[in-house]
Amino acid sequence: MSRKVVRTSKFRHVFGQAVKADQCYDDIRISQMTWDSNFCSVNPKFVAMIVDASGGGAFMVLPLSKTGRIDMSYPTVCGHTGPVLDIDFCPHNDNIIASGSEDCSVMIWEIPDSGLTTPLTDPVVKLEGHSKRVGILSWHPTAHNVLMSAGCDNVVILWNVACGEAVVRIDTVHTDLIYSACWNRDGSRILTSCKDKTLRVLDPRKGTVLMEKEKPHEGSRPVRAVFVSDGKILSTGFSRMSERQVALWDPKNFGEPLTLQELDTSSGVLLPFFDPDTGVVYLCGKGDSSIRYFEVTDEAPYVHYLSMYSSKESQKGMGYMPKRGLEINKCEIARFYKLHERKCEPIVMTVPRKSDLFQEDLYPDTVGPEPSAEADEWFQGKDAPPILISLKDGFVATTKAKEFKVHKSLLKTTTASAGNQQENSGEVQSLRKEVKDLKAAIEELTKRVGELESKH
Repeated sequence: MSRKVVRTSKFRHVFGQAVKADQCYDDIRISQMTWDSNFCSVNPKFVAMIVDASGGGAFMVLPLSKTGRIDMSYPTVCGHTGPVLDIDFCPHNDNIIASGSEDCSVMIWEIPDSGLTTPLTDPVVKLEGHSKRVGILSWHPTAHNVLMSAGCDNVVILWNVACGEAVVRIDTVHTDLIYSACWNRDGSRILTSCKDKTLRVLDPRKGTVLMEKEKPHEGSRPVRAVFVSDGKILSTGFSRMSERQVALWDPKNFGEPLTLQELDTSSGVLLPFFDPDTGVVYLCGKGDSSIRYFEVTDEAPYVHYLSMYSSKESQKGMGYMPKRGLEINKCEIARFYKLHERKCEPIVMTVPRKSDLFQEDLYPDTVGPEPSAEADEWFQGKDAPPILISLKDGFVATTKAKEFKVHKSLLKTTTASAGNQQENSGEVQSLRKEVKDLKAAIEELTKRVGELESKH
């Protein structure tokens, strides 16, 4: 008689736990927009959430430490003239965030270290190139100042943010609404899913389709897809009977999925979050009250169900903290920021361990904040793997965060406010003072020369 052996995995007992009530962000009116983006973006400094705004669109950026009840009058970032649909923090500078809106524009904002004290209405850069609303944004993982945006005009644009220009425009590939667009680990490929029921792997610089898969899921509801380890692709979608599915594909052999599993009959779109360090993928359904998580491995059935975090309240959006923002000594392997109707609640995923020592097997070197290529180099063809950092002593920024510099030529194309913002920098202030002092010294000397001349 053969006994069923349980698969060994260090992530089998991962459990999710919501933080205590005083660690939540309360009284925030989360946006009511019916759009399938995350509505939330987080990094080790800030949490940002799209909020309801009367007229125009707004999002709120809070320092992570500002928990508790948030005052109704707390300042927001409110420069868009239509509702904000997606926000994304820059991976190389924690103070820079991009927002895409129904007003067809993408805006780049710089958040001061201490958070906002007055409403922010003037972006550092405004990127205009889409003819319909912009619903998807994603920063390049390794190249500095490269941003991808996808709009309801079925166009994907790659921007060089520092110059404010659209360098690559992919407008002939997608025949219908783009559901999702993401980069692979080194940013040498883009993966899109589309309403025309096709998954596509694109060359980002040429805008050409390298591989495609028609009907990854039979149903007509939205499909989401992300790159996982070894170039494989994980997709979530619906069967013909509207059951939710998760599938794993090998793009080298797109014919049949490596695995296709049916989950349940809910109607919410499953947002996948993949952690390359642990191989765990988290599926968060919009409107669900649970987070399922699976381990992706090389052995059949490839996607192994681990467990599920359940709660009473449904989620309107979800933010995912980068690895360098986690509490390593508590064996935390992921942290989500779950949006309710009127609050944001952090949820911590933990591997139960008795030891307080650094767990090397849980924390391999992970992606750090340092870019490995500049925008120009990348657009000219340089692919560079991400620069990794060790989390052994907790993440400490060794180098100053990449400064966000806007080129002078750009000031003509951006709003004049970009100039004003730059003037506020400490460097400019000190230069002004120096010029003022020099002027005063020259005046003093001229006066003295005049006096001496009148004597002779």
